[in-house]
Amino acid sequence: MSEPTESTPEATPEISEATVDAAVDAATAAIEGAADSAALRAVRAAHTGEHSPLARLNATLRTVAPENKAASGKLVGQGRARVNQAFAAREAEVLAAEASAQLEAERVDVTAAADRHPMGARHPLSLLQDAVSDVFIGMGWEIAEGPEVESEWFNFDALNFDADHPARAMQDTFFIDPPEAHLVMRTHTSPVQVRAMLERDLPIYVLAPGRVFRTDELDATHTPVFMQFEGLAVDKGLTMAHLRGTLEHFVQAIFGEGARVRLRPSYFPFTEPSAELDFWHPTFKDGPRWIEWGGCGMINPNVLRSAGIDPEVYSGFAFGMGVERGLMLRNDVQDMRDMVEGDVRFSQQFGMVV
Repeated sequence: MSEPTESTPEATPEISEATVDAAVDAATAAIEGAADSAALRAVRAAHTGEHSPLARLNATLRTVAPENKAASGKLVGQGRARVNQAFAAREAEVLAAEASAQLEAERVDVTAAADRHPMGARHPLSLLQDAVSDVFIGMGWEIAEGPEVESEWFNFDALNFDADHPARAMQDTFFIDPPEAHLVMRTHTSPVQVRAMLERDLPIYVLAPGRVFRTDELDATHTPVFMQFEGLAVDKGLTMAHLRGTLEHFVQAIFGEGARVRLRPSYFPFTEPSAELDFWHPTFKDGPRWIEWGGCGMINPNVLRSAGIDPEVYSGFAFGMGVERGLMLRNDVQDMRDMVEGDVRFSQQFGMVV
């Protein structure tokens, strides 16, 4: 095997019309063959850069005899000018072709039918809950919120539920492990009322909307997760007449001026006396009729005491209704499952309000 030898630099030809023409011809051929701007940039580097044939010829001017230097310089300069002109002309052609191709690719037929994607919108349940809240805010009430994972004391004990009350049973309530934590998924928004009585100054007028959880099967009239709103008023001298007037104003705001209420005796642990709320539905699909919608009553003195409020000085009333049932009654929704499946066609029936 022969010993490796050092490579010798490529010899630079002498400056002559033939060598300049050869360099120019090679450059123009490469320029014409460049199909796009990326290839053209590579050609420019190879034929006009510092290592190009014309650049090497230009570098040899320092070795040319003084009497020939002007003529040789002119010859090389003219060659470089021809290459630059060829490059500029080809660059204009390539860029124009690329711009034309891009415009064609992005062309929009303004006469074609628009391809519209429907916008999302707020759910009718959220809209109804806001409408309910607006009614009570208009009466000067405040909106109160609380946690969905709630202490058993707030959810039951403070509301006068006995230790063996059926609502505490596993078939009604989601209990959170471990059992000794005494946490539940709230079964109503009444715990928010208890928190309001503990945390707020008297008098109190609050509405507590929000999600609640019960171990119901999902069917046409039940769902394990639903929305509820409950109202609480605590003040001096409140009576059932104030409760009735508040509820009548509310149902008229939601169902029309022809709506009115009636109260039927009932039982709830946290109110005494207690009543079922019926309202006269003036626009019911089968004709005007009485409809049951929630419970209400005067706050049980035991509940006031558990919040540190003297029932000899203050009285109060409370009520609660389901938002889903309100939507079914107001908008003739037949199946509660339609409300939770997330199908945009359900919302579209009510008008898409962003």
